[in-house]
Amino acid sequence: MPFSKRLFDLLTAGLLLVLLSPLLAVLALLVRAAHGTPVLFRQQRPGYKGRPFTLYKFRTMTNRTGPDGNLLPDAERLTRLGRFLRAASLDELPELFNVLRGEMSLVGPRPLLMQYLERYSPEQMRRHDVHPGVTGWAQVNGRNAITWEQKFALDLWYVDHWSFWLDIKILFLTLWKAIKREGISQPGHVTMEEFKGNE
Repeated sequence: MPFSKRLFDLLTAGLLLVLLSPLLAVLALLVRAAHGTPVLFRQQRPGYKGRPFTLYKFRTMTNRTGPDGNLLPDAERLTRLGRFLRAASLDELPELFNVLRGEMSLVGPRPLLMQYLERYSPEQMRRHDVHPGVTGWAQVNGRNAITWEQKFALDLWYVDHWSFWLDIKILFLTLWKAIKREGISQPGHVTMEEFKGNE
């Protein structure tokens, strides 16, 4: 990671965590009341060069199970609070700790699932030539409302055209779109559909 990008990440993430600490505390209490424990969702995700790290987010779903003991579908476990957190991107705030730890950057391709690694083409795998981001070029150009092909094309465009000023632009666009709640999943889909590989 370029030194200027890492320094900007450290300073900005640290400042945001200080300024947003009251909000983080309130959100943690709300999540605890609505979803129980744990408050944070933890999951292994591929980082730089595909190396795994533990991603932190606020939980947006309950652990409700059906008669068979298996978890209910995501749409049935997503709460009103969880839907709001996702629409406003507030569930992503704990990822600022990942930024401080050097596992993520403020801006970069979003970290997807570990099982997707073996499904990428060599070209798609280039999205891991940079650190994953809390937000990214694909997030401000459609987020979950675009296809996997479009998402990968946008991620690779970012890898090839990164600049400090592009990161600043993406951060401002992220804030604007979060306020307007643009680019959320289509009705009936609470998460992006699974990436099953290339035809």
